[in-house]
Amino acid sequence: MNGDKSKPLISCHDVKKIYGSGNAEVHALRGVNLDVYPGEITMLVGPSGCGKTTLLSVIAGILKPTSGSVVALGSELTKLTSWRRTNFRRTNVGFVFQQFNLLPALTAAENAAVPLVIQGYTKRAALAESRKLLTQMGMGDRMSNLPGQLSGGQQQRVAIARALVHHPHLLVCDEPTSALDAKTGHTILEILRSIAIEGDRAVVIVTHDSRIFEFADTLARMDDGHIVSLEREHRGHEKEEALSA
Repeated sequence: MNGDKSKPLISCHDVKKIYGSGNAEVHALRGVNLDVYPGEITMLVGPSGCGKTTLLSVIAGILKPTSGSVVALGSELTKLTSWRRTNFRRTNVGFVFQQFNLLPALTAAENAAVPLVIQGYTKRAALAESRKLLTQMGMGDRMSNLPGQLSGGQQQRVAIARALVHHPHLLVCDEPTSALDAKTGHTILEILRSIAIEGDRAVVIVTHDSRIFEFADTLARMDDGHIVSLEREHRGHEKEEALSA
């Protein structure tokens, strides 16, 4: 883990992503430069189709860019084989999805334990870890409930616990508050902020929800495959805006 918060956990340099070829080419990313720091929340915002989700997928090692460099935790992701990128994600990345994606037949504790079971933990050991994490997130009295017996905010907490149970260095979230009311959305962001600060993790969020922009340490505004501005909340709480090259 990168213990120096002044150094980025992830650095994207001149990242481009092109889908298709010839007349069907779609330039999803057009030379993106972005640093993501540990202990902070970075938000990718902008209109639909501007490249936010593509950039999130590149940062998480899901997509390989067409060109450019992505250095994460000291590894150049673009040079890793498909198997090594999969292993990188399994070890270092936690995912929080817009629709929670909880398994309806499993309890909250069982849902949160799934990543550890996949990694080969015994069910008992995996459940012990997931229960500890859910208790820390205020879900101690809901661990035996099925997803259908939980509120939206409670389901999102279980989804976050599932993303964190294997102690990843990077947490990526796709529209984590879009299905939640304003109060619950703010509670979820407070949890994510504490996760970033206390765990020294980088949290990257794709969102259209302007109600949560205030939680961002870095707000990267995107349009047409470019980062058009960065608003960075420094530790002295001064903001700067810088147009990308």
